[in-house]
Parts: sequence; structure tokens; C-alpha cells
Amino acid sequence: MKAAVYYENGPPDVFRYETVDEPTCGPDDVLIEIQAISVEGGDLINREMRPLARVPHIVGYQCAGIVKAAGRNVRDRQPGDRVVAVLSWGSHAQRVAAPAVDTWLIPETLDIAVAAAVPVAWGTAHECLFDAGNLKSGQSVLIHAGAGALGLAAIQLAHRAGATVYTTASDDARLARLRIYGMTAGINYVKSDFVAEVARLTGGRGVDLIVDSIAGSTLVRGVQALAYKGRIVTVGVSGRDQDKLDPVSLWRGNQSVHGVFFPSLLDKEHARVHASVQSLLERVATGELKVVIDKTFPLQEAQAAHSYVMSRQVFGRVILRP
Repeated sequence: MKAAVYYENGPPDVFRYETVDEPTCGPDDVLIEIQAISVEGGDLINREMRPLARVPHIVGYQCAGIVKAAGRNVRDRQPGDRVVAVLSWGSHAQRVAAPAVDTWLIPETLDIAVAAAVPVAWGTAHECLFDAGNLKSGQSVLIHAGAGALGLAAIQLAHRAGATVYTTASDDARLARLRIYGMTAGINYVKSDFVAEVARLTGGRGVDLIVDSIAGSTLVRGVQALAYKGRIVTVGVSGRDQDKLDPVSLWRGNQSVHGVFFPSLLDKEHARVHASVQSLLERVATGELKVVIDKTFPLQEAQAAHSYVMSRQVFGRVILRP
């Protein structure tokens, strides 16, 4: 089969489009003929710096397709099923073997490319807001990087839960596009200091919750934008700077910071989290929630797709098609 592989960590130009061995379907796996690959933020980090599972390595941890075969222990998946899967690695390929328990059946009315973008981004957003963040109707939330896939998911979920939703992005045009998804007010962090803008928007009170996928100095300064007993949920490191949060800064406001990592949640609380993602897929299928796909690239252009995601111009999710 064909796959986008690399032999060493580095920038997007490490990708090579090559013929590789077919995956082996284990007793607890399903073999998936991939039809859509969601380029996740973690895929970029893995390519840049994480140890390779094998050489050549196939990066990627989320895709959707058709089940071609099921392992002997698998009872609830069968050939012909449309599924979306979360993997340790291997999505940037024509086929993959995935643990059957980490797949979800795609509702009949849901486009397979849309389904490919749901589990990690939407599951993470839901956990950040409600399990870790304890967001309630009437409270306020600041969502950083609102134009990304996680941000768009969090904006919609928070709005539908009755929260006041503030978000940051790097330009006014993308902020304007976020209004239809439930954003109350946007902050252009290139033009304005987000801490000062939160203070202005909330009359000096601050927000009850911050969802931070940037970390570094953004996380450090976020404490200043919190209300008394406010919470920050940290869920990513897209900013890449090395500033560290001083826990003493949380004391005076009796505030807290909570980390969220979706793969650990799926591992340790599988039944609850798996059911939550299935519910989100159903809500997307009914049109209640909207998955935004920015661009689609052929798999052989994985280098271009990753470069585009890194440009920070993406609105929503980038998809690869084998």
C-alpha cells in the first residue's frame, strides 16, 4: 500500500510518499480501508519531535474508512461498516489496523470526511469544558485559538450549554466568521492584549474558565484573566515558547489549572468517553453541531497539508484523502 512516511523527525519536507508493508489485523483489531484522514495538532508534534514507532514511520492518529476485515475476537464490527478510528500512529496511509474498541460507527447520514474530524477535537473540547472545566449555564469562558478545530468545537458546545463565549484569533476576518458558531465577542491577540480585553469585556471580573491549547506565556498570563475561583484547562502546546506557570500565581484568586489529554481519558475512562464521542457524532449528523473542513489534500501531498496547518491560517480542520 502507499503511505506518507518519514525516516527522521523534522519539518514537513521529511515526508516521502512510498510503498510500505500492509498492516496486520490482530485478533482485537479491524482492518480499515481509509477514506479520510484528519490532520491533528498532535500529528505535527509527533513529526517534529516524538520518537518514531518504526522506520519508516507513518504518523497520524485519526482517520475514517470502511472495515475490510475484523479480528477473531471482534464481535461488534464487521466488513462494510463505516468507522472513525483513533490510533497510536498510522493514519497517513491507504489502510490501517486499529483496535476495534477505539472505533466508532459513523451515522448513516454523516459524511465520512466530516466524521474523520470528530473524535479527538470534539471529545477533547467536551472534556475541557464540562468534565475538567465544570462549565455551567450563565458562566463565561475564554477559548484560545478559536478558529482551529478544537476551538470551533468548544465555541459551539459552550454556546449551546448557555455560556458567554469569548475567543482569540490572529485576525479580524476569522473572528468575524466565528460569530455564527456562538462566539459572544472576539479578541485579536495580534492587535490587543487578551488580558486587558477580557477585563474590559467582563467589567474587570474575568472569566470563569479558559481553554488553553497554546501554553507557554499565554498560559502564564491567562491567570490574570480569570475570575475568583476561575479555572484554566491546558490541552496543547501550539505556542512552543518555554514560559512556565508559577503555581503561586493561582493562590490569591483560589484558582486552578487542570490538564486534559484525550488518549489517557479514552484509556482510563473508556466506556464514558467512548459513549460521549458517539453522542457527539450523532449531534453532528443531525446538524446540531457543525464540523468545519478548511481544505482537503491528496495523501501524496502530506507535506503541503502539514505546512498549511503550520501557517496558522486554517479555519477548522485539514483532511487528507488517500
